[in-house]
Amino acid sequence: MTFHLGSTCRGFLWLAFGVLWVAATGTGLAMLAHYANSAGKTQPAPSHWPMGSRIQLSDDRASLVLFVHPRCPCTRASLGELEKIVAHYGAAMEPWVVFLKPAGAGNNWEQTDLWRTAIAIPGVHVISDVGGAEARRFHAVTSGQTLVYSDRGELLFDGGITYARGHAGDNAGRTAIEMCLSGHAPGYRETPVFGCSIAVTAEEK
Repeated sequence: MTFHLGSTCRGFLWLAFGVLWVAATGTGLAMLAHYANSAGKTQPAPSHWPMGSRIQLSDDRASLVLFVHPRCPCTRASLGELEKIVAHYGAAMEPWVVFLKPAGAGNNWEQTDLWRTAIAIPGVHVISDVGGAEARRFHAVTSGQTLVYSDRGELLFDGGITYARGHAGDNAGRTAIEMCLSGHAPGYRETPVFGCSIAVTAEEK
């Protein structure tokens, strides 16, 4: 015996399928939005430039230090924002980009496309942070964390320079840094950092 669905039954099944599809899509989008807007962990940066750092504090302008996990896709947006800052305020600061290289990682492990993006920004010093020594010294735990110190070694800004994970565009962090570099007191000195953890090993990434 052949069983045929009536038009009403078929319509109900299509309606149910549509409702389930919309619900699943909405849930997925909500999860993506939650992830994009979830800031990484942070620790307060040292209020004064830490002793023993391989990164050289400038004695005649501000120093900016951006910490990067070389395999964090979210950090591409942070490098894009850094490029904008350098383009407008490069003469007012000495910019550094510090790439994590876990102890025991292979040669050039940290030299990903993010590394190539960083070295293409004019005037930026790019260095490897073997074993995360500099990250620990500056208390950086999330890729994209950006610090600005005065020429006297005083912390001026500590935070992220994107408004969400992987999203470039106007944001509170970039605005605060630009105010610092233009000689104005920013309305805030800390912002959330949106990126991956830099406290990982080569095997974990």
